[in-house]
Amino acid sequence: MLLHGWRRGLVALLAGALATLGLAPVNVPAVGFVAFPLLVWLLDGASGEPGRGRIRRALPAFRIGWCFGFGYFLAGLWWLGAAILTDPAFLWALPLAVLGLPLVLAVYHGLASAVARMVWSDGPGRVFALAASFAGFEYLRGVLFTGFPWNEIGVLAAPVPLLMGSASLVGLHGLTLLAVLIFSLPALVVGTRRGRSAVWALGLVLVAGHAGFGAWRLAEVPDGTAPNVRLDIVQPNILQSQKWDPEEAERNFARLLDLSAPRTALEAGDRRLVVWPESAFPFILTDRPDAVGRLADTLGEADTLLAGATRVEGPTTSPAARFYNSLYEIDGEGAIRGAADKLHLVPFGEYLPFQALLESWGVSQLTQLPGGFSPGTKRQIMASGDAGPSFLPLICYEAIFADEIAGDLQTRPDFLLNVTNDAWYGLTPGPYQHLRHAQLTAASFGLPLVRAANTGISVVTDSAGRPVAGLGLGEGGTLEARLPLAGATTVFARLGNAPFAVLLVATALVALVCAFRSRRSR
Repeated sequence: MLLHGWRRGLVALLAGALATLGLAPVNVPAVGFVAFPLLVWLLDGASGEPGRGRIRRALPAFRIGWCFGFGYFLAGLWWLGAAILTDPAFLWALPLAVLGLPLVLAVYHGLASAVARMVWSDGPGRVFALAASFAGFEYLRGVLFTGFPWNEIGVLAAPVPLLMGSASLVGLHGLTLLAVLIFSLPALVVGTRRGRSAVWALGLVLVAGHAGFGAWRLAEVPDGTAPNVRLDIVQPNILQSQKWDPEEAERNFARLLDLSAPRTALEAGDRRLVVWPESAFPFILTDRPDAVGRLADTLGEADTLLAGATRVEGPTTSPAARFYNSLYEIDGEGAIRGAADKLHLVPFGEYLPFQALLESWGVSQLTQLPGGFSPGTKRQIMASGDAGPSFLPLICYEAIFADEIAGDLQTRPDFLLNVTNDAWYGLTPGPYQHLRHAQLTAASFGLPLVRAANTGISVVTDSAGRPVAGLGLGEGGTLEARLPLAGATTVFARLGNAPFAVLLVATALVALVCAFRSRRSR
């Protein structure tokens, strides 16, 4: 493209921002067919100065990719600022959340563009180079520095359950590779014609296969529901500003209890599984014996409550006390039968990296607990009551780390349970994006998803990620539903990222071969 200087960077930034229209809640993935060809054409002109080393020649490509990434993450993650606005004491962090994080995350797209440009070619090979490089660096974004795979490019290729099925084969990273490859195809109208028809044909086959396999996955969803299980998912819709207000604690707890009372009669033989969202209790439950009694008065004898709670080891007032973001399993008598602790904590939200140093500078995490939360030690499958279905608890954004889940899942549960508190983000795109990731994880493993969110979006999905019941964002109430059956074990559940690794190597080899041939023909 005949653009130079800041104009080239501005077009790249706008292209990245445009791509976010494919994310929830807008869900128009067709924008990818504009955004990625623009990126390819911009990289076509990013050759660098002749005579310089290959790495220095890649710097213009890095700048273009970084601008693309900055536009993508700025437009896709601006809503993180809503969490900061819940507490005026943290207003100083607003620029870091809204601008700082996109500035850092954009480095991954910059590096992906630079590496792709090193093996660039004039023909179809350049879309293979971009797809392999983007997929590789998006994978790294999900694992380095605790990982943050939010809004990975592959999400653009799965706006609806019909298009989520491929995740059960190649996972989210594989979707990223295929998405970048397919979205970039219109760029082939510029450049050499050799091999263009074959790549177009491949693209059409991939699109048809993506949709066709998704349709097959939906058709293979088991009929029926788990016997003798009724779900009552509580969505209290408590604003974040009121959630931890001591003056509101009693009212909040009373609301949770009221919404947990049976709304309709149970069918013969049914047992209720009542689900509360993340950090539902507005106090430390073990410090409140009276609360246990009130739980017993609300729950039926055969009921089981699964509730997000802050768990503490040691006296609450002790400097040695350790706090955990946990899920409690509570029986009909109000007794705690089991607990699971969150493993993957949110940096700066639930704990403070380099805590001693940053606290000496006056920096603290958003959750106002001494020392923040401690991480759990292992992921565990739990049973809902003595004879209830088994489930894997995923607290908050643990649901977006499918790679970690695959590595820890030694046995297969009956469903995934995701409890979260997205009240931090208000009525922004954040909760919709979070739900999309959770659906993709469910589809990846072929397991139903039961999701309880404080302010929404609470849903029950089948094993293909298709919602069967739900409560919208900003609504309050109790969602009654039956538990769908688990589907067959998926390829991703068995092999993890191995199919993605094969795809990545094959795509990279195609790019290298095309680059070699292109240079020989000059």
